Amino acid sequence: MLGIGIVGMPGSGKSIFSTVAKKYGIPVFVMGDAVREEVTNRGLKLTSENLMKVAEDLRRKYGRGAVAVLIVNKLKKLSSKNALPNIVIIEGLRSPEEREILRDFFDKFYIVAIHASPQTRYERILARKRLDDFGSVSELRKRDQKELGFGIGELLAMADFHLVNEDKSIETFTKECEDLLKKILSLDC
Repeated sequence: MLGIGIVGMPGSGKSIFSTVAKKYGIPVFVMGDAVREEVTNRGLKLTSENLMKVAEDLRRKYGRGAVAVLIVNKLKKLSSKNALPNIVIIEGLRSPEEREILRDFFDKFYIVAIHASPQTRYERILARKRLDDFGSVSELRKRDQKELGFGIGELLAMADFHLVNEDKSIETFTKECEDLLKKILSLDC
C-alpha cells in the first residue's frame, strides 16, 4: 500500500494537492480534521486557539506522533473492513515522528512539501474564511512558531518532493500537483 504525506505551513496549498488526488479517486485523510474532531469531542468551539491547545495536549500526552496515531487507527479500521484502497493521501503532517509512524504503516510512503511565503499564505488564509483560522499577521506568526515547535521545519527538510506555490494561478499549481502525483504513482508501479 502506498501513502503520500503532504506537509506545508498553514495556507501553503496542501488542499490543492489533496483535491487533485480526490479527482483521481484517491482518498484523503486530513490530520487537521482528526484534531478538529477531537476539539468537537471535547465540547470546545472550533477556533485556532482551541485547535492548537488540543494538538499540543495530544502531543504532550502521546508524543509528537500523536495525530498520526489517530489517522493510523482510522486506516486500520478501514483495513479490517477491507475498505482501504491501495493509495492514500495524508494531508497536514507536522513532525518527523508522524512520518515514522506512517512509514511503519504503509509499504511505501513519500512526503511532498508545499512551500509559500508568509505573506502569500496570510492572504490565502484571509480569503478562505475558515472558522478555525486566525485574523491577523501576528496570529499567523504565533501559529507558525507553534507549527515549527511541532517539528514541521524538520519534516519540510526531509521531504521526498517539493512544490513551490508562489505567484502562480490555481490552475498552474493544480497542474504541477497533478504532474507530481502522476510521477509518484509511476514510481510505485
